[in-house]
Amino acid sequence: MSMNTVSWISMSELQTALVQALGPESVVSEASVLEAHAGDWSDVKKERPSIVLVPRTPAQVAQALSVLSKSNQRVVVQGGLTGLVGGATPRQGEVALSLAKLNRIEDFDRTAGTVTAQAGVTLEQLQSHVEAEGWFFPLDIGARGSCHIGGNAATNAGGNRVVRYGTMRDLVLGLEVALPNGTLVTMLNRVTKNTTGIDLKQIFIGSEGTLGVITRLVLKLSPRPPSANTALCALASFESAVRLLNELRRSLPTLSAFELMWDDFMTAALEMRKLTRPFSTVHPVYVLVETLGSSYESDQQLLDQCLERALEMELVTDVIVAQSLEHARRLWEYRESIGEMLSQLKPHAAFDIGIPMSSMERFVSAVRATLSERFPRQRHLFFGHIGDGNLHVLSGPYEAEDMVHEVERAVYLATREAGGCISAEHGIGVIKREFLRLSRSPEELHLMRGLKQLFDPAHLLNAGRML
Repeated sequence: MSMNTVSWISMSELQTALVQALGPESVVSEASVLEAHAGDWSDVKKERPSIVLVPRTPAQVAQALSVLSKSNQRVVVQGGLTGLVGGATPRQGEVALSLAKLNRIEDFDRTAGTVTAQAGVTLEQLQSHVEAEGWFFPLDIGARGSCHIGGNAATNAGGNRVVRYGTMRDLVLGLEVALPNGTLVTMLNRVTKNTTGIDLKQIFIGSEGTLGVITRLVLKLSPRPPSANTALCALASFESAVRLLNELRRSLPTLSAFELMWDDFMTAALEMRKLTRPFSTVHPVYVLVETLGSSYESDQQLLDQCLERALEMELVTDVIVAQSLEHARRLWEYRESIGEMLSQLKPHAAFDIGIPMSSMERFVSAVRATLSERFPRQRHLFFGHIGDGNLHVLSGPYEAEDMVHEVERAVYLATREAGGCISAEHGIGVIKREFLRLSRSPEELHLMRGLKQLFDPAHLLNAGRML
């Protein structure tokens, strides 16, 4: 059978062909395994895949795609299944391609500060591996223990430290990608400066597995910061938070995170995680500040000076500075309570949007008023990585799917009016697909469809996601 020949065969024949190509240990059809791969963390309806493929090497990923493309079989790519937009949830009749066994760290260049790893390595595994040798991979998100670095690249993950280190796109030097027809394209560049034509890896970063399957990555590291300092600030307004951010950017070169929580979010965190209210009185806005530097004492002194000045300028109403690593962990608990909120407010509408800083206060006030008026029985929580304009909104629980859709439409229309984007770091997947036109022009969508047609003309790979 030639590479360009397409045939339609039964599922049993397909399974036989896959076993011949990959071996029986990589082709799984047990009911318990199919159930475990029926969906990601989103509320998209779960659907068991017809087969779960678990390749052990990048070459096997390419071999699997070759067999599937020749058989005209659609496939969904799965990593750690931590996505929130339904991108990894199978659609009816799809085969699931899991990268969980591509979990090797292949090379660690301690001189240049780069690491080459397979796509199924978890973020936490990578972080721990390089930190043991004095290096640091700065991407950090709540799902660090489960999410895969391949998925981080496929969705261009951001997380808490974008204000200093950028998104995943800024941390990837090279990629290897298996194309839908089974071709393995190796672009494992290991240098920062490489101007040798079009930077092809950027086509695949953020493409959500619709153009190819990322199998290996070369990632850029930073020296591990010896010190970390954390403070929780109480503020009177969002305007004060913006002024504080600008002041800290000027005065704190070690600033690595600036996480903002409105009081509705803080109240929910206290209830759902059974936490103690950090301050004696309620405040409209809270900001969690983190610095990563070279000396705990001098960095702490500089942070204290900056916060004292902010108190004098009345940018900050009250502040708690962590006195130990355990104290810092407890302060981060307020922000990281989002996991409990996502669980307890289901079914919910969860938003990950980009809003220009100049429009954010008006946006939050308008959306909160709209949602409170239309849905007074639900909770509407606002928080985010405000240093990079990434706002999160969580609204729920809702009894009916059409109510969720009404909330989505209201928030995304307001996002367009504010000059923002409907996804800052979670991707489009299935949930946001119909709203993509609110953030991208017809000309941009036409180019995206052209790329999909070029790489995957039969629309077999992650079909119906994003576009």
